[in-house]
Amino acid sequence: MGENIKVVVCGACGRMGQEVVRGLMQADNLQLVGAVDVRCVGMDIGIVLGGEAVGIEVSQDLRASIDKNNPQVMIDFTVPNVAMEHARLALSAGVFPVIGTTGFTMADIDELHQLCERTGLAAVVAPNFAMGAILMMRFAREAVRYFPRVEIIEMHHDAKMDAPSGTALKTAEMLAEEVEQSPGSKGGFIDKLAGVRGGDYHGVRIHSVRLPGLMAHQEVIFGGLGQVLTLRHDSISRESFVPGVLLAVERVTHAKGVIYGLENLL
Repeated sequence: MGENIKVVVCGACGRMGQEVVRGLMQADNLQLVGAVDVRCVGMDIGIVLGGEAVGIEVSQDLRASIDKNNPQVMIDFTVPNVAMEHARLALSAGVFPVIGTTGFTMADIDELHQLCERTGLAAVVAPNFAMGAILMMRFAREAVRYFPRVEIIEMHHDAKMDAPSGTALKTAEMLAEEVEQSPGSKGGFIDKLAGVRGGDYHGVRIHSVRLPGLMAHQEVIFGGLGQVLTLRHDSISRESFVPGVLLAVERVTHAKGVIYGLENLL
């Protein structure tokens, strides 16, 4: 069923990494050949997942894993500084990166553009791999043309390291590309608590919530004369991201340059 793409996963022992590993093991045209993490080093990744051994030991050295297993694609769900280093290493070795780690700066994206141009490869950087979230952003981009004001509320589990989320920032960027937001009410408005109105990103206010019990949720709220429109997406489990990750793996090897956002592969 199509080409057999060899894949190494960085952050394989993390919560998202484990879901990606499971997805790869069930895919017909993708082959997990390497698992990289600073945890569970030397353990079989199948045992880490709570199942039977699959003959792939967790390594803490991406370069060694690439040299040994010759993957075509690297998936990364780690932390920003580590993910950027992994991307540099992968591209220099002729491996296509698919990055789900959030917290990348525009300077990071610019560097990836330069590296991809130099190597002739492609890299996918996606703030969110859930199809529903991609559709929410697309619908928001359409709706913003018809409302004078919009704000974003993003809610995640309390272990998420960055705020606001990459999805919220990407959404705000997409909205700003359509219209310039009006400044809203200025006269007499008093902030009784610093930051209570959220962060201003390209004219769009973003509010971040971090609580146990949450997974990944976002509302885009539009306000107009006598009406409010709310678009909301909820990821109930990390499984929601796996189909998008696998789609990116399948398509990145046929692309060029940096693909910022999964919507650019749909």
